[in-house]
Amino acid sequence: MPRAFLIVLDSAGAGGAPDADRFFNGEVPDTGANTLGHIAEACAAGRAGEGRSGPLRMPNLGRLGLGEAVRLASGAAMEGFTDAAEGLWGAATEVSRGKDTPSGHWELAGVPVPWDWTYFPDTHPAFPEDLVAEVCRLAGTDGILGNEHASGTEVIDRLGAEHMATGWPICYTSADSVFQIAAHEESFGLERLLSICERMAPRLHALRVGRCIARPFVGSPEAGFTRTPNRHDYAMAPPAPTLCDWVSGAGGRVHAIGKIGDIFSRRGIDEVRKGPDADLFEHLVDLAGDAGEGSLTFANFVEFDSSFGHRRDVSGYARALEWFDEGLPRVFERLGEGDLMIFTSDHGNDPTWAGTDHTRERAPVVGWGASKAVGHVAYADVGASLAAHLGLAERGAGRSFL
Repeated sequence: MPRAFLIVLDSAGAGGAPDADRFFNGEVPDTGANTLGHIAEACAAGRAGEGRSGPLRMPNLGRLGLGEAVRLASGAAMEGFTDAAEGLWGAATEVSRGKDTPSGHWELAGVPVPWDWTYFPDTHPAFPEDLVAEVCRLAGTDGILGNEHASGTEVIDRLGAEHMATGWPICYTSADSVFQIAAHEESFGLERLLSICERMAPRLHALRVGRCIARPFVGSPEAGFTRTPNRHDYAMAPPAPTLCDWVSGAGGRVHAIGKIGDIFSRRGIDEVRKGPDADLFEHLVDLAGDAGEGSLTFANFVEFDSSFGHRRDVSGYARALEWFDEGLPRVFERLGEGDLMIFTSDHGNDPTWAGTDHTRERAPVVGWGASKAVGHVAYADVGASLAAHLGLAERGAGRSFL
């Protein structure tokens, strides 16, 4: 009986979104953004030499068709990718009106977002008084810190010491539809932070704010602060059954690696495995061999986005891509006849672009277990195709490209 694997390289976009001119980083439209293409270009030109050197090396995904997928998506050459495609490859276009995590993942799983998200203004303060008052009530504090658009790592560096001195939670947002609360795991308490976010979430969801995110960190003013893997996203539930529900309803087990469980509010998911990306890769290796027949393994590798895309770190992003690709033979050798593994992304986050926000891009679609050029497809077609591979009836917004 076949098995299905959906692997999201968070933010590894392929450029070419037809509506990129309607999405912005500050004053700059996303027209021309191309995460993978621009990283490969920078590597080939010697502009990504911190901790690595030379052209971008991704021979395993390259052989499956990654270079062809990026060329199809954007019309731009993928520098250094010359292997003929041996796997399944194409480019997916999103219809949901957002370049955020839930929109991309839900649509990949067959359910485009039918509404406009609520975003907080890039002002100081960013949040309405009633939301601030509710955080203060739940935290038992007289105020909050932040109350602005901010980078998650920058804001804890800047406000971490004051947070530890006052006990006030750090609240911030971004160009995504999110309300984020950062707090020190030890001086503030991890369970206290998680409880506040869990209790805030229904109020935010009623406003069409997609996620309330707990952002715990550790450290000290002297040694510096570091975010921990104990992040938790309290996301709105998808508006309709997704690929996870379809597989679960048919009796297959659904394994979630990374933040997939949070993104889908644990709906239709049997097992969640979390940790830093290095640990998540080991979980993927394990499940490539041990996931049962008829199962879906759905993984998100977030550090491409969180550690390198938002920080506009081209070299770091390139190193992460090469690390991921280098490990893939360990995954492929455990797959069997009848398995299908699709690699894609949920949005872009071009580290060569202006600002620090996601970029509106098409997603590459690259598959192990089939040899086929699928051309231009919809995000929702990815979920429909994996469902068809598992022998499930066609449903959702997509159509199978198998």
